[in-house]
Amino acid sequence: MPQPTNMSDYKFHDIEIKYGLLQVGEGLAFLHNDVKLFHRNICPESIIINQQGAWKIFGFDFCIHNTSAANSPLSFPFQEYNFSMPSVTQPSLDYFAPECILSQTHSTASDMFSLGMLIYTLHSVNRQPLISAKDIQQFRSRAQQLKQISVNKLQCLPDALREYVKMMLNNTPEVRPDAHQFIKIPFFEDVGVKTLFHLDSLLQWDNLQKSQFYKGLPETLVKLPQRVRLQQVLPCLVRDLAQPAMIPFVLPSILDIAQHCNQKQYVNDILIHLKPVMKLMDPIQILLIFLQRMELLLKLTPANDIQQHVLPMLYRGLDSDTPQIHELCLSVLPTFANLLDHASVKNSVLPRVKKLCLSTSTLSVRVNCLLCIGRLLEHLDKWLVLDDVLPFLPQIPSREPAVLMGILGIYKLAMTHKKLGISKEVMATRILPFLIPLCIENGLNLQQFNALVALVKQMFQLVETEHRTKLEQLNSVQEQQKLLENSMPTMVSNIKPTKLEQEFSGLGLDSFASGSLSLEEKQRIAQQQDTAKILQNQSPLEPTPLQQKNNFQTKDLSSTLPQTNNQTWFNANFSNIAMTSPNDSLMISTPMFPCNTNNNITTASGNLSSVNNLFTNSSSSSAFQQLEQFRQTNVNTMVNQWPSNNNNSFAPNHRFNTPQLPVYGNPNFCASSITNNTFTSSMPITSSIQPSLQPTVLSPPPTNSQNKGNNLSKDEIMDLLS
Repeated sequence: MPQPTNMSDYKFHDIEIKYGLLQVGEGLAFLHNDVKLFHRNICPESIIINQQGAWKIFGFDFCIHNTSAANSPLSFPFQEYNFSMPSVTQPSLDYFAPECILSQTHSTASDMFSLGMLIYTLHSVNRQPLISAKDIQQFRSRAQQLKQISVNKLQCLPDALREYVKMMLNNTPEVRPDAHQFIKIPFFEDVGVKTLFHLDSLLQWDNLQKSQFYKGLPETLVKLPQRVRLQQVLPCLVRDLAQPAMIPFVLPSILDIAQHCNQKQYVNDILIHLKPVMKLMDPIQILLIFLQRMELLLKLTPANDIQQHVLPMLYRGLDSDTPQIHELCLSVLPTFANLLDHASVKNSVLPRVKKLCLSTSTLSVRVNCLLCIGRLLEHLDKWLVLDDVLPFLPQIPSREPAVLMGILGIYKLAMTHKKLGISKEVMATRILPFLIPLCIENGLNLQQFNALVALVKQMFQLVETEHRTKLEQLNSVQEQQKLLENSMPTMVSNIKPTKLEQEFSGLGLDSFASGSLSLEEKQRIAQQQDTAKILQNQSPLEPTPLQQKNNFQTKDLSSTLPQTNNQTWFNANFSNIAMTSPNDSLMISTPMFPCNTNNNITTASGNLSSVNNLFTNSSSSSAFQQLEQFRQTNVNTMVNQWPSNNNNSFAPNHRFNTPQLPVYGNPNFCASSITNNTFTSSMPITSSIQPSLQPTVLSPPPTNSQNKGNNLSKDEIMDLLS
């Protein structure tokens, strides 16, 4: 029978042969005693080995059933061997018992002869039977040789089996041991054989018997070959994984078997059965066993299965209430560091470790939390350490020396690690204010105190060095800028600043640009446009020369004032007329006069020359006294008699600075600022005013009913008041 390609170099282990022969012997005992069947062709081709490594009797083509009655000796009808038929249609002649051909008899002892020849073939070097027989002559010759066989020809057999095989190859059927006797020989009194035998009998045991057997199984598994453990032991153990109560007894043996597997064997034969078990939390011993063998799981489990099955189991352990589970989870968690991504660490691992460290009341668990964080530190991102790890340390409520040393170790690792590092701002504002008060903790011994103080000094030195370097660099940069500014020539820019409203003048966007003006700006532009139109329409003004008089006499004009009604033409009080000494400037503050848009300002007649002489005569001071008296007595009467106008506005105050005064033709336009149709101006009258010049006055609008005749005109009054 040809062998499969993958079994071309397949070799049996001794325990496999030993237990296989025991299984064949048990099978023959069952056939002979229970089924009452004579097999008649026990040979290698009639034995098969299943996937679990169990040996099974096969090839019942030539078997003979018992024909005797119940409780009677077995009787099997004889069938003669036909040498004329092809060998494939006949039992194997190499394993055929001698009596089946020579004496034309057969019995169950004939099967035991075939089993003895099979045992010799399995142990022989070339896997050949003791004496080969291809025809009847060779068969008869072999029968004669077997009568004289010695133990020396059976040296390939184990010592414990050699004597029994010699008995099984005897030509006399009665000398051969039967199947029940065969399975009782001391050769099968082996620990490995008994272990495999008990595993096959587990279905007949209760849980208490199983638990007792499983406790001692790990010690026995060491003596078994890995193939036997995978093929024969593991299937028996997997059956009990369906009972959660038996898993803590079975799981250690399964993991022992996995320890000697390669990854392919582990994934195909073991991991597929462990995945459902990893989800169980009751009994808690299941998680405890997994955590104890976590290194093995990480070694053999693919990364994808670790993310889906192993890590969730670890998270459930951190969320449990058992301190022993917590310590195991924290101790094995750093071994996952290279398999964890940033999101898993930030969202799953660190929050659970931090919560456990803050909430636990067990000192060992808290210390293990800090040790776990310290071991994970080199695998974490710098910003994750700065944002999540370092701010968490001052929140730990415990101040035991072991906890403080754990915090100290994390700070030191973060500060000295080349990938992480702590900035001087963090050290100065967060870490040092937390560490300095710890230096006076009473629970610290001298060694712990020295370690804490050394770290504080190291951090302070780093802060000082970095900040000093920064300040020195800033100082040098400032000095270089000053030197550069002093060394560069002064550049005068000829570029005029561009007005914003002119930026888009050539792009056809004037309408859009104007839309951004405010209402006040639009009003101001409209007023400027109106003023520009007025300036364009008015006629040019020329000053009127005054006749120069050598002698100026003060003239009292009060008698010429007309007697008018009480119509008010002016709504402001006169201010005082302030006059200085002849050598200083003369300031006259005048009232606000109305401006009429329909009349032009005219010049005064020559009758006011005496008034002009009053202002320009610097030799006499009596003129000022007379003017003051004149103002006190007559001005109010003239103002009340001035005709009213609904559009009246106050005329400006004029300060005369130049010898020649301008003549204003239109009262709506004045040289001073315009505010609400009122314009003001003040001009000092100095002693340098030439007597030949006649000052300009603002004329109120004339009326038809008043001031006709020889009375003093309004222009003369305005000249007087100016």
